[in-house]
This record gives sequence, C-alpha cells and structure tokens, in this order.
Amino acid sequence: MRLLLYFLTFFSVFIFSEYKNSDGKSINKSFKELMQWQRSKIEPSISYIDISEDWKNYDLETYDNFIIWIGHSTFLIKRNGITIITDPIFSDRASPFRNIGPKRLIPPALSLEDIPNIDFVIVSHNHYDHLDIQSLVKISKLHPKAKFLVPAGDLRLLKRKKIQNASQFQWWESYKNAGITFTFTPVKHWSKRGLFDRNKSLWGGWFVQFNDYAIYHAGDTGYSNDFIKTKEVLGSPKYALIPIGAYDPEWFMASSHVNPEDAVKIMLDLEADYAFGMHWGTFVLTDEDTLEPPKRLQAATKNNNNIDFKSLMPGDVINLN
Repeated sequence: MRLLLYFLTFFSVFIFSEYKNSDGKSINKSFKELMQWQRSKIEPSISYIDISEDWKNYDLETYDNFIIWIGHSTFLIKRNGITIITDPIFSDRASPFRNIGPKRLIPPALSLEDIPNIDFVIVSHNHYDHLDIQSLVKISKLHPKAKFLVPAGDLRLLKRKKIQNASQFQWWESYKNAGITFTFTPVKHWSKRGLFDRNKSLWGGWFVQFNDYAIYHAGDTGYSNDFIKTKEVLGSPKYALIPIGAYDPEWFMASSHVNPEDAVKIMLDLEADYAFGMHWGTFVLTDEDTLEPPKRLQAATKNNNNIDFKSLMPGDVINLN
C-alpha cells in the first residue's frame, strides 16, 4: 500500500511548514494530484532482484575499506577501521504500522547481527523508508557506543525511544570525530511522519570527509542546484551514493525523486569519480517496473561517455581505493 506513504500528507496543508528547500519553496502536492495519480491504475512489473553473498567472503570485523549495499538507501561503509551505516532500515515494512504499508520485496542483504561493530549512524530524513525507528533502537542496543546523526527536528523522536548519543543538524553543520567530518548538506525533498508534522524536520545528504577523500550519500532528492553548491562548498567526493528509483509518474514525483538520467546529472554536478545507484529494488513505492532504474541508468551512462556510475546487487562489496 504505497499510497500510505503519501496519504497522511494532505491532512496538514494548513499547518505552517517550518523547513523549505534551498530555493525557498516547499513541496506541496494537492490531494487532487494524489488522486489523479492513484486513478491512473498503472501496475508496475514486480521482480525480485538477486541478493549477492559476496560479503560472506570477507571477515567484516577485520576487513577494511569497503562499502556494501544492504538495500534501499542502506549502506555499510568501513574506512580506516571506522564503520558507518546510512539510513538503516531492516524492518519488513516502511510504515508506522506492522501489517500495512510498503512491504520489502527482498530481505536486507545483511542482518544487523552480521555487522560486528557500528560507530556512526547517519539518517537523511524522517520518511519511514529512511528513518526506521525500530532499526535505530536495535542498533542502539547492539552498539551502545554508536553515534547517531539526524536532521534537525528528528532528535526528539530518538529521545522518546531512549536512544542515547544522538545529535541533530541543520544544513552545512558538521560533526568531527575519529578523523572524519560529517557535513549535512541540502537536497530537494520534504519530511513527514504523522498528521501534523509536515516539514517540521529537515532533510538532506551527508558528505563524509576522510583524510584523503570523501563519500557522499544523497539521501532522497529531486534534481536541483544543491549538488553544484555542495561541490563548491565541500569539494568533490570520490564516491557518491545516489538514488535512481521511485520516480514514476514523473509529473508527480520529479520534485522529490530523481530518475536515472537526473541521477547522472547529480554525479556530474558533484564531479564524483564513482557513483552507485540506490533506492530501487527493495520497496514498491511508485509506478516504474522494478528493473527499469538500472536499465535506464546503463543507457544514461553510455550517453555520458560511459562514466563510472553502476547499479549494484545487495550484498556486493565495493573495495575502496
């Protein structure tokens, strides 16, 4: 029931939206537009993508300098002995409810128990497919020393769940620890979890700067000039993790989600050396076929001099240079 992710949005149109995008505008689709989308009755072709067991060839406790796509926007990053997990969702549904809402097509490539240590958790925004509070609670119990970095406005949710060692951030604010600088950067999106909290918390990407290069996680975003600005302020990342799914119908989704062609534009704006696609193949959120995003991405990279932008299989290990 992907409609669940959008339906509650329209009960709070008269509530003041605290946060806006960097262009000064908010994303406010009307109830009429929502119903127009739902009445289109497009049923995407659903496929269950393979899950790689490549990660099982490595001892994750001792092996270093790698990225693993766990699924959706969740990556495990280990660099110089420090482990980071992005937008961790290990629950069966991206929903506030146990039995309704978007259900996973595939399980996470790794379970939380497979990860020997987590030092940092970074969250891009509070939609249920990105801020999965059940997963955050479990991480805090398994890894009590983990540091949680969340957008401004979301700290209160973690505190209600008694998650310790958490901080919240406005755009361009940074946190430095263990030789790493985490900077929260603007993207084009919105936030909401309940009836009356639309845009009461912020959204963004995370620019993770190590001593020699950076890894950028774009969170969830429509295309904008934010990525050119990020490059101007922070420099170009070596690796960029960019969404390529949840874009159809584009007349409804383009303001908050990118298609593969726009994902390539983000990579070029950032001047990243390498990019990897995310936000596809895990949940059915929109109308495109499950396997369409990586096919369109492959075509888009060929049209841009075969730039190094790949779609992975969950469980693949990216060895970092």
